[in-house]
Amino acid sequence: MKKILLFFLGQTLLVATAFSQQALLTEIDSAKMPLGGGAHYMPEYLLDVSTNPAAWTKEKPGLHASFASTDQLYFRTEVPALEKENLLWQATGWKGERLNTQILIWSPDTLQQVRFILTDLKDKNGKLLSKNNIGLNKVMYVLSNYPYNAKGFDCGPTPYKNGYLMPDRFEKFDRFDVPGKTIRPVWLSCNIPAEAEAGVYTGTIEVRTATAKTVLNIQVNVQKQILPKPHDWHHRLDLWQNPWVISQYYNVKPWGEDHKALLKKHLQLYADAGGTFITTYGVHSPWAGNEYVLEEAMIDWIKQKNGSWKFDYDIFDQYVELAMSVGVDKAITIYTPVPWGNRFRYMDEATGAYAYETWAPEDAVFSERWNVFLNDLKRHLEKKGWLNKTYIGINENAMEQTLAAIKVVKKNWQGWKITYAGDWHPELDTLLNDYCFLYSKESNVEQVKARAAKGFTTTYYVCCNPDKPNNFVFSPPAEGRWISWYSAAHGYDGFLRWAYDAWPADPVRDARFGSWAAGDCYLVYPGGNSGIRFEKLREGIVDYEKIRILKEKAARSNNKQVQQLIQQLDQHLAQLLPEKEFNMEKISNDVQDGKKILDQLSELL
Repeated sequence: MKKILLFFLGQTLLVATAFSQQALLTEIDSAKMPLGGGAHYMPEYLLDVSTNPAAWTKEKPGLHASFASTDQLYFRTEVPALEKENLLWQATGWKGERLNTQILIWSPDTLQQVRFILTDLKDKNGKLLSKNNIGLNKVMYVLSNYPYNAKGFDCGPTPYKNGYLMPDRFEKFDRFDVPGKTIRPVWLSCNIPAEAEAGVYTGTIEVRTATAKTVLNIQVNVQKQILPKPHDWHHRLDLWQNPWVISQYYNVKPWGEDHKALLKKHLQLYADAGGTFITTYGVHSPWAGNEYVLEEAMIDWIKQKNGSWKFDYDIFDQYVELAMSVGVDKAITIYTPVPWGNRFRYMDEATGAYAYETWAPEDAVFSERWNVFLNDLKRHLEKKGWLNKTYIGINENAMEQTLAAIKVVKKNWQGWKITYAGDWHPELDTLLNDYCFLYSKESNVEQVKARAAKGFTTTYYVCCNPDKPNNFVFSPPAEGRWISWYSAAHGYDGFLRWAYDAWPADPVRDARFGSWAAGDCYLVYPGGNSGIRFEKLREGIVDYEKIRILKEKAARSNNKQVQQLIQQLDQHLAQLLPEKEFNMEKISNDVQDGKKILDQLSELL
């Protein structure tokens, strides 16, 4: 019996040892583990704690509701810093314009079943602005690797070890609960119909919980001016897209019907903000594979058995046609003759395998192969009717490589349009049809005017730098709107940003991506959902359009007050150019002061 017992003990130890060794094979350091949830899926991480818990003890029990500025963020566990609860929202806009505000809901104790009941807005004559024009979205919190309004960083790793919750992502709702000692922002958008009659419209929003209610009041002044539809805006918005991220996120077949249906909704959001450029890829993984989901080639290069080349445009055509179907149809950019590392991929028909080669722009093989490609591409674009709106896109590279690539493209055909994103270089000025400068590394205003006189377009961009102004999830929202006021002040045609949708692993909850600042890689969310950053960018683009339209109308007016206001507007824009400090309150006031001038001009013209 003892021998049998010893046998089983020995076997048990062997099994335990083996189990332990096997477990070690798949062990993961706890510091590298993703954030865990509870028994149910967490739509956002609830990991923050108040920096001033005593402030909650001073709040009256029950429901608190107030309108609040869209120029700043409000944090989940902090009592909102408002002078008083504001129960009235007053706004002025054009027909066809979207007006935005935030509603904050908070309480020191838990609120259950918070919901909103809207009424139609009416003017003094009984005319209606239907409540169907008002949209409400719950603002969800996403994880950032920098605190709010952070400064003094670049594209390197964050010095902060902790994460920070930032309100940004929109989510539709019927009702929601608010845990005690927290707030929930709600984003309200009022889309004024183009056919609405001018006048002052008023209405209410009743906020109810399971046990309480309060009433908020709305007053919208609709001016006589009409804002064109986004498709007809002159502002050139170029947000680089990665359609493969959509198929990967939803686990659907790339370029299948499900993928294209998702893409169409996704692109509609871009079109609604005046999206101009369709981002396409003539080479595989142009940015050296530093994205979470690679940008793959939309035009396959195929080396045939006889050594000649052919090109498959199937994916390119599908994506361009899809984008055009929702109204993004003014420009196509094909990236790039100069991929990072000069690495090119092609299909070797003899082996059936992909081959990779390095073709530097200065080399004869580059010139030979790109001439073959460009000749074929030109024929294809002419056949599709897209040649005149297509740009060959070149991103920031060593100057000798950039000049060599441009020389090859222009020698192939002088009619090729070229767009370039990078620092200002005088030697590139006359070679580029569309030049996009990195903010703070730009030409001066006079050089932009000179480009315009030649029929060239000029824009600017931000990316993982500079720290300000920018569109990170931790950037004060006022910066997103200020960006387009700066465009107007500098005489730019628009704005570019990488990227529209380069999502990381968990974009709805965690905006961090490698060493880059959270939100750098994307502006919109899965499901074709917007957020604070994207809406503030859109607000600024609308301001840009209004400035353009009002200046054109003022040029035909003899009204002295109009001319005085235009002079005041020009002076106001000029004082935005030397901005360096980016004090949140100042840039918010600068935008609001500019908007007041636009409102006055709108009434007079």
